[in-house]
Amino acid sequence: MKPFGDLGMRSRVNILMGGSVAFVTVGVISDWWWLIGIGAWILIAAGLIEMIYRP
Repeated sequence: MKPFGDLGMRSRVNILMGGSVAFVTVGVISDWWWLIGIGAWILIAAGLIEMIYRP
């Protein structure tokens, strides 16, 4: 039996991963380093959530 929050965590991680890709892509296109940095930190947060809440 899966925990109730498992599906919610999976979708949150997917949303964070997509957001990080969007921030890094826009940052590379516009040559704004702060957007690339925000995208990197979002990617780190998604990775940490994935490692901590892995079922």
